[in-house]
Amino acid sequence: MKVMLLGAPGAGKGTVAKLLTALDGSVQISTGDILRAEVRAGSDLGKKAEAFMKAGDLVPDSLIMDMMEKRLQQEDCKKGFLLDGFPRTIPQAQDLKKMMAKLNIDLDMVINIDVPRPVILDRLCTRRTCVNADCQAIYNVKSNPTKVEGICDKCGSPAVQREDETEAAITHRLETYNEKTAPLIGFYEKEGKFKNVPCTSSDDVVNAVKEALKL
Repeated sequence: MKVMLLGAPGAGKGTVAKLLTALDGSVQISTGDILRAEVRAGSDLGKKAEAFMKAGDLVPDSLIMDMMEKRLQQEDCKKGFLLDGFPRTIPQAQDLKKMMAKLNIDLDMVINIDVPRPVILDRLCTRRTCVNADCQAIYNVKSNPTKVEGICDKCGSPAVQREDETEAAITHRLETYNEKTAPLIGFYEKEGKFKNVPCTSSDDVVNAVKEALKL
């Protein structure tokens, strides 16, 4: 499958993507993962991106798009892919459309995971993340706590509340999302192959995707 997942921070895009990859071998793709991989590899793209990151600047869209184009042409994407949280803006969506047309790639579906704001706030404020960059396991103090408080079950590193997951930070992230990313819903509705899934269960989202794509 070739699917794009939209939704606010905390909507469950990453969780849904991981569940969907198990269905047919499609790979999960996020810009964060691509950036980290290119920087670790010391590629030309990675070196350029690292220079912006070290200066505290955002990596330009043009560089992100070059990385995405490179990633989509890798062998594992031939089975399919799930775009997790990309694009984030209308200009990125327009650039992505042109790039995918050049590569002769068609999206099967754009899924918007529509989760109520109070649920998102509760999810993110209670989330804990492993600090080990090679692990980054995610927990929740209510629904999926660590066996030992504050310690990752998988690697034994600290599992902490990220700075961008305090209530004030999350409120700011949601405001940014509503301003810059939410307009993508209208953009992809006009493009067709769009489905809004209003639910809070990742399994329900997966079932909606399976139904929409007749999997």
